[in-house]
Amino acid sequence: QLQASGGGLVQAGGSLRLSCAASGLTFSSAVMAWFRQAPGKEREFAASISRSGVSTYYTDSVKGRFTISRDNAKNTVYLQVRSLKPEDTAVYYCAGQYSNNYGYIRANEYTYWGQGTQVTVSS
Repeated sequence: QLQASGGGLVQAGGSLRLSCAASGLTFSSAVMAWFRQAPGKEREFAASISRSGVSTYYTDSVKGRFTISRDNAKNTVYLQVRSLKPEDTAVYYCAGQYSNNYGYIRANEYTYWGQGTQVTVSS
């Protein structure tokens, strides 16, 4: 139901725009989020966005570099990632949950998941 895309290999300092298209989900009723998982590490929260798109929340390590947004007409959530660092290398997952609370930061608080898109940052 969630299809992530847009990952790739970039040099440090580069940018990417990740997309996540939803189907079979009442998209405008779901808070959406991006998580990431580096090799050998647990999946960690990166950013979330309210149902309307007005409110967003970021983990400290990505604040000022990542921007989450959504287009409810296109059933798509985006993650613009800038000033990438090698430590940003991970599989990036989009997630959704029917709720009005965009502050969920734990993976088990989200029901719907995409398959992930790989972001690799070279130094």
